[in-house]
Amino acid sequence: MSKQLKKKRLSRSQRKFIRKEKARIRREVLDIKEQEKLVEELYKKFIKKQ
Repeated sequence: MSKQLKKKRLSRSQRKFIRKEKARIRREVLDIKEQEKLVEELYKKFIKKQ
């Protein structure tokens, strides 16, 4: 029997918001390390650890 992890998907509006915010971050922030940090913080707002 294979174990499958259920991954909770984000709603369409949340995915759309994240996509637009990532684009904004990449346009406005030139430092790649800072971009990665901001994108990581963005995801943490939506994905709760259990």
